[in-house]
Amino acid sequence: MTWGVVAREGEKSALTGGLYAGWVSPYVRTVKTKSGARAVQIVYSSRGGSLELEHIGSAHDDAALEALKAVARQRLARGQGELDLGLDAPAAGGPLPITSTRSAALWDALGRAYDLLGFGEASEGDEVFRQLVLARIIEPTSKQDSLRVLEETGIEPASYATVKRRLPVYGTDAWRQSLSRRAAAHAALGPASLVLYDVSTLYFETDEGDGFREPGFSKERRLEPQITIGLLTDAAGFPLMVDAFEGNKAETHTMLPVIRAFKTAHQLPDVTVVADAGMISEANRKAIEAEGLSFILGMKIPEVPYVVAAWRRDHPGEDLPDGQVFTQPWPASPTDQRRDQVIYYQYSAGRARRTLRGIDEQVAKAEKAVAGKTPIKRNRFVRLTGADKSVNRTLETKARALAGLKGYITNLPDPTPEFVLDSYHRLYTIEKSFRMSKSDLAARPIYHRKRESIEAHLTIVFAALAVSRLVEQATGWSIRRFVRTTRRYRTIQIQAGEHTITAADPLPDDLREAIDNIVQARGGPH
Repeated sequence: MTWGVVAREGEKSALTGGLYAGWVSPYVRTVKTKSGARAVQIVYSSRGGSLELEHIGSAHDDAALEALKAVARQRLARGQGELDLGLDAPAAGGPLPITSTRSAALWDALGRAYDLLGFGEASEGDEVFRQLVLARIIEPTSKQDSLRVLEETGIEPASYATVKRRLPVYGTDAWRQSLSRRAAAHAALGPASLVLYDVSTLYFETDEGDGFREPGFSKERRLEPQITIGLLTDAAGFPLMVDAFEGNKAETHTMLPVIRAFKTAHQLPDVTVVADAGMISEANRKAIEAEGLSFILGMKIPEVPYVVAAWRRDHPGEDLPDGQVFTQPWPASPTDQRRDQVIYYQYSAGRARRTLRGIDEQVAKAEKAVAGKTPIKRNRFVRLTGADKSVNRTLETKARALAGLKGYITNLPDPTPEFVLDSYHRLYTIEKSFRMSKSDLAARPIYHRKRESIEAHLTIVFAALAVSRLVEQATGWSIRRFVRTTRRYRTIQIQAGEHTITAADPLPDDLREAIDNIVQARGGPH
């Protein structure tokens, strides 16, 4: 907010004390400037058509605009002895001082969601943790810069020394488990509940590993040291637990430790684990079975299933119907140490088109490489036998026969195809949580080096993710939209004599409804 210089002070004082003959009552108006700000002016007009302006100032947000309007109203009242509020006007006629400005609507709404999840009790009222979590939702940045975010929000932040002193506590197992228990209580998990598991990686801008941050497989094809993050959510994508592993640890070796720890911590005899095919090896599936867990897993299809081959024999020349599901029971033998299982194969025409298009492109490249027109690169359809090279037509035929098919396996008793496929497709919600944590919450801890600090950072991100998901579920808005919209509305306090005047920006109806939905939300099942 910028304050304007009052022009023709003497004349305007005379005008406000007693109007010149022929002049009408002055009024306050708001106009938009070329820079995009909003200027507040007092307009003095005469019956003869002349117009004079007194510029009060320019505002760049709603809070500053309201403050300037208050100053303009005070100027209009100058010379009348008292303001409309019955308060003595400042002797110098200057602007009313703003004593505080606060994003009360945003902070209070996020705080309500935080308390609904029980995080206030789980953290034993730790105000520093609360500030770091909510500040991360408002504007993800470094821990030190979070203090600036808090100040701009109108919250008195803890000192940076206090933040550094408290940070290692937030990375402890006890702290994380306390939050996880509250999250599980909100999700109302039971023995039949679905839990989704997936992993992602966070890289660091350093050249050397340290045993924890290590180079490993990266979906982004990065070479920097990284860590592997395992995230467990409920069926709606609400976070239940997060854990960090060495960057060079295989994804298939991360799931069981997380599931085992979660199951033990919450004393759950069984949950149904849903995970993608890339997470599961044969050994991993047997280990899950040995843990006594139910599962719904994606599976790779190495060969054309016999139920699909049988359908094609019975329907020569016909295409598989879009959406067709084939059921293949897989009962356990007396020597198998597992439950009966069922495999479902679903055909999708859209998936088939995309797969076949990719096969056509790869085969065309393979043919050019075999003909010597292009160098040989990594291509599964190029077969090398000594110095000879050829296109692997057998593999091409097999790939085309499998195009459009996807497999799902479960050990649930009496499952239905609809339940199994719908449960598996819910994995998109955990992917959404990962995207939110990496983008909206900027999870990558680029400012941390020690493992305890990284663990603490992930705990803060986990709590911020849970609060964000609750806000999204209650309002139907994305967390980015909610923060961006609500942050514009502020509550200000203006000192007028011995009195403090509190004014708040009026909220639009849709925002007020969204905030009311958060206030009226309940903890527990969602």
